[in-house]
Amino acid sequence: MVSEALIRLWPAAGVSARAGDLELRWIDDELLVQLAELAARGVHDEAAMPFYTAWTRGTPEQVARSVLAYQWSIRSRIAARGPFSLELAVLVDGVVVGSQGAGGADWTVLKSVETGSWLGREHQGRGIGTRMRALMLHLLFEGLGADEVTSGAFADNAASNAVSVKTGYLPDGVDRRAREGVAAVVNRYRMPRATWLEVRERNATLLGAPVVLAGVDALASALAH
Repeated sequence: MVSEALIRLWPAAGVSARAGDLELRWIDDELLVQLAELAARGVHDEAAMPFYTAWTRGTPEQVARSVLAYQWSIRSRIAARGPFSLELAVLVDGVVVGSQGAGGADWTVLKSVETGSWLGREHQGRGIGTRMRALMLHLLFEGLGADEVTSGAFADNAASNAVSVKTGYLPDGVDRRAREGVAAVVNRYRMPRATWLEVRERNATLLGAPVVLAGVDALASALAH
């Protein structure tokens, strides 16, 4: 349980979004350990690499430590100007199933972020990826007042591309990235606020329950100063 004192000093620590059995919650150390252990049990097929950085390579212990190191390294990057990164644990019925994040720069000026996420392999194929993205979009647009949200996925990552399409992103061209020493195509997606307003009702249907936000107003207020 995050202390009231920490939330008062660091409003991001109190952020959560809930829709029925699905919850996004700020990653405290207790949740972080569960997240690291989940990743250590596997995130994708060994022959694939869906991430820009190959953090899932290595022994289970190395993968777990990569999760710890990454999350610890970016906790302070929630600033109105400069790097902005909001990382949340994904829980279903109170069980940690993955991570959903959004990051960008100069939030106060641009109000634009790129989403990124992963699910433990044992929780894939159940539609959770689409629901957690829709919930994150609600938090970003309705809670924090985002102007634009982008996303990207390697062309051969069918699941991630499908999530962007299902949640209403617009195609935004392609990039090329080095992936484990080989050039690979990345499909880009973009959702401006105007598009979000058009697909909001469909996102509510995807979530299957009303959204309850907590701590978001306090974070938005902190980012405005």
